[in-house]
Amino acid sequence: MQHSYEALDRPGGRGGARLFSPLRHRDFRVLWGGMAVSLLGDGIFLIAVAWQAYSLWNAPLALALVGIGMTVPTILFLVPGGVVGDRLDRRVVMLVADLVRAGAVGVIAALAVSGSLLFWELVALVAVYGAASAFFIPAFDAIVPDLLPADALAAANALDQFVRPIALRLAGPALGGALVALGTGVAFTVDAGSFAASALAVSLMHPPAEPRRETPEPPLRAVKSGLRFVRQRVWLWGTLLSAALAYLVFLGPAEVLLPYVVKNDLHGSPGALGLVFAAGGLGAIAAAIAMGQGREPRRSVTFMYVAWTLATLAVAGYGIATAAWQLMVACLAFNAFEAAGTIVWATMKQRHVPASMLGRVSSLDWMISIGLLPLSFALTAPVASAFGAQATLVVAALLGGAITLAALFLPGMRDLERPPEGLSLPAEQSLQVSSAGF
Repeated sequence: MQHSYEALDRPGGRGGARLFSPLRHRDFRVLWGGMAVSLLGDGIFLIAVAWQAYSLWNAPLALALVGIGMTVPTILFLVPGGVVGDRLDRRVVMLVADLVRAGAVGVIAALAVSGSLLFWELVALVAVYGAASAFFIPAFDAIVPDLLPADALAAANALDQFVRPIALRLAGPALGGALVALGTGVAFTVDAGSFAASALAVSLMHPPAEPRRETPEPPLRAVKSGLRFVRQRVWLWGTLLSAALAYLVFLGPAEVLLPYVVKNDLHGSPGALGLVFAAGGLGAIAAAIAMGQGREPRRSVTFMYVAWTLATLAVAGYGIATAAWQLMVACLAFNAFEAAGTIVWATMKQRHVPASMLGRVSSLDWMISIGLLPLSFALTAPVASAFGAQATLVVAALLGGAITLAALFLPGMRDLERPPEGLSLPAEQSLQVSSAGF
């Protein structure tokens, strides 16, 4: 969506590695230098696009349509993006995607500065942004195991969840609030520059030392093999299906109505919205530090689902808050639990999915998980109009939490927590046998 710990000196574990240990590897360090700048721009974009949408059309439907415009192209192109990422040089895929996103946001900036930006133009340009993201996301997810040894992956995922909220939810929104006060065009211009910085960093990376795979499958067969791999593993298809249903229920209301509540119900400023997002960043940072410095959960699937359930329930706080500080507390809790579960989820994928298929599985992860998100955006406005924004948020959180927790009890969901049948091995050997099965 996306603790009892044991010692981890096994493949794919941390072995005592600290949060920043993956940065010892040059290519990963270069990649994350660029990503940190890009994520800072994304945090600015969160504030700028919400304020711009409501400035052009002050109704919940405005940001809902922007969300639909961004997510539909992302969903449509995720599977092709995953196939491309598994067949071509992932660095090139990421570079082109960054340049396309820089161009799309740059055009928004130019139109906003000139005062000629129309609502339909905003939706069309964020659609281009979303399509390019569909190629970048699976390539980025899949390239990390190319850059790091297996025993650094868990720490890398914790680092991801440490850096990402600092830039995306803390510094970015705080800076975005200040920049939007100067004009949304200024904020969009800075965001466009951040993608250029990311593209430069990607271009400076070195290729993997050895080829990742044999002759690639034809595209259609590659998609079918990826679907088959997911379908045969409950921990994959069950998680993706539950995420799709939970996101349908709660994510549209959370994304659309939180800025609306700040602007219209609490009569807050762009800076207030930035502070709410920044509080979420603090929560995610705290979770990442705890996960990165500690040991992995003994029962990883159970931990992940409990964390995600608590995150979803925290969205109810958006609906009952009567002051900005209360929204900040709810946002902090949501992002802390979400980050903790996501760290475990990313490590599970990297450890149990073959490198040659990781791009496709990652694309299916994103596509299925957010497949119903446009419908969630579309339903949010009429439901909020009928029942009110705050009631919509509370009910969405309760239903989403119930759906998420129910998936934990699917038959076979927790098989990864058990050693191979008939074997009684130490944790290190047990995981090696399990991983070798893939």
